[in-house]
Amino acid sequence: MRYRQLTTGTLALGVLLLIDVLRVWLPGIITIFGQAASTPAELMGAFALGWFVLAMGAPAVVRRVGARPVTVVAAVALAVARLALTAAPGGRTQLWLATAGLLAGLVWLVGVAADTDRPVPGLALGFAVNAAVHAVLDTVDLVWRGDWVAWLLSAVAVAVFLAGTAQAGQRGGAGNALAGPADATAGPGGGRAWLLAGPALLLAGMVALSPALARTGMSYLVAGDGVARSPLFGLAPVPVAVAGFLCAALTRPPSGWGRAYGPVALLGGAVLFALDRGDLLLPAILLAAVGLGACLALTDDASQPAIDTASAGTAGGTSASRRGYAVAAGMLVFALGAVGYYSAYDLGYPNAAVPVVVAVLIAAMAFTARPVVHRLPGPFPPLRAAAAVTALALLAPVLADEVPVASNRDGPPERLTVVAYNIRMGFGLDGRFDLNGLAQVVDRQRPDVVLLSEVDRAWLLNGGHDTLDLLSDRLGMPYVFGPAADPVWGDAVLSRWPVRDPRTLPLAAVGAPTGAQALAVTLDLGDGVRTAVVSTHLQPPPGKGPVVQARAVADFATRYAAGRPLVVGGDLNTEPGDEAFAEFTKAGLVDALAAARPLATSPADDPRQQIDHIFVSPGLTPGDPVAPHSTASDHLPVAVTLTLPPR
Repeated sequence: MRYRQLTTGTLALGVLLLIDVLRVWLPGIITIFGQAASTPAELMGAFALGWFVLAMGAPAVVRRVGARPVTVVAAVALAVARLALTAAPGGRTQLWLATAGLLAGLVWLVGVAADTDRPVPGLALGFAVNAAVHAVLDTVDLVWRGDWVAWLLSAVAVAVFLAGTAQAGQRGGAGNALAGPADATAGPGGGRAWLLAGPALLLAGMVALSPALARTGMSYLVAGDGVARSPLFGLAPVPVAVAGFLCAALTRPPSGWGRAYGPVALLGGAVLFALDRGDLLLPAILLAAVGLGACLALTDDASQPAIDTASAGTAGGTSASRRGYAVAAGMLVFALGAVGYYSAYDLGYPNAAVPVVVAVLIAAMAFTARPVVHRLPGPFPPLRAAAAVTALALLAPVLADEVPVASNRDGPPERLTVVAYNIRMGFGLDGRFDLNGLAQVVDRQRPDVVLLSEVDRAWLLNGGHDTLDLLSDRLGMPYVFGPAADPVWGDAVLSRWPVRDPRTLPLAAVGAPTGAQALAVTLDLGDGVRTAVVSTHLQPPPGKGPVVQARAVADFATRYAAGRPLVVGGDLNTEPGDEAFAEFTKAGLVDALAAARPLATSPADDPRQQIDHIFVSPGLTPGDPVAPHSTASDHLPVAVTLTLPPR
């Protein structure tokens, strides 16, 4: 029992470290390897998949060399890469460190699979602890913090992981560390559970155990009108999801047709998530969490007692190889699912089927698994383990910063400072997640209103952060969010003044793959003074300008303003003199940055294109237009101070 406790704890810690590496490696494919969207999506996909395909050769290495030496070497490589990433080096160094850590983590999983026939408790605890820690850290990884606390916690996790790996090798090796298949000390089962490790990781990160998605789902419930707002206790669903997942995963599943509850719940959660509706995110998360845990429990075959080293021969080696190939194949499914789902936003094909297909795979594998007829003593008392991790997750809503409510008690101002910024999911030119850099360049302008483009609130591909809420906290400004590509990707307005009557207009794609919208809000400045603001990010079709979208936004904005002062801004992907640019001036709007032209904003390190703009109605007088320098995104922000018309 002690050996199984050690194996479970070490597996959970290793999964935690591997997910940390993935949260750096996945966005690095776009922000570093992708070189600011200049690399074809197909090439980025091939780069991503190649490492998982390479890992398919690891079981042959394990069979030839032996599980334990491979596991130890891979564990050391994973630990070194994870610690090195804590320095957040940026650039290609960061990408290749994360790639080395990923490959080491995949090989480590294969090595562990050879010696472990009951991985479900360790996998479940690893997934759940990762979600709880990510929530407590407000969806910002230790990797990106870089302070002494990050170094301390990372070092402790790495040290305990390596100590557990070494101790497990000593206890399980029995002098056969290099004996190849004869060193297998696990029973013949576990292959099905290992196969589901990758698909389960994908759905856990995308839906079931995503703190950022939980907070985003809460933000849609504030008013229920399809527009998201700053929520109170936005992380409250996380401990519920964690508790449901762990209780389902670590307790004995029901018999008979009662075993179907997990597969049915998982499929239901995946379908709700695939519907791309913000108001359905919370039920999707809770159903998927319980369903995923129950499906893992169905594959937790404890009906076969472990065999000792003396009796482990060719059959044991064959089972170990099968488990190794199973986990490698499962992680390849993870990569295929992630690449297939997120590349759709560049290539323009439907992607809603991806999470559903992965859920069908997990559900089918779980429901057809052999029923557990005799469960060995668990590695930890299940309810005690679930309670401990849930208690950790409960800290998240307690510790979360709440943005102050906007107020107009001082009465209408004479001027408004407006900033428009494409924040590229929060990643700077060097590929680092740079919230502080974004907040600093915006805050230096002392803005009253901030219009944000390329806002990511939970994409696993980008690390699973809620970038909008994190920036809102740092700037002390409540937000309103308009979904574009899906409920967690779009545009936002942050305001120091109360916001009324938010509306969002989906824009026709006209050949552009990524979705677009226009978010309109009304600022209540006090004493009956109101100003309309519209935030948008136009997506030009291949080889053309975003004329159709520009015309739609200009018409929507002027109708929404209904004669009130109006501000329209964002990444418009058009330059002065272009036909799309002219759609705004034809609608009677004024280029608020005209006095500073040419005012290039992209790329941030060598600006050559004027594609970020602010337009205003004639009653507003623009002054001091600037594009302050920063490499916290691939665009520069634009800012202008507007004098309001006399009352």
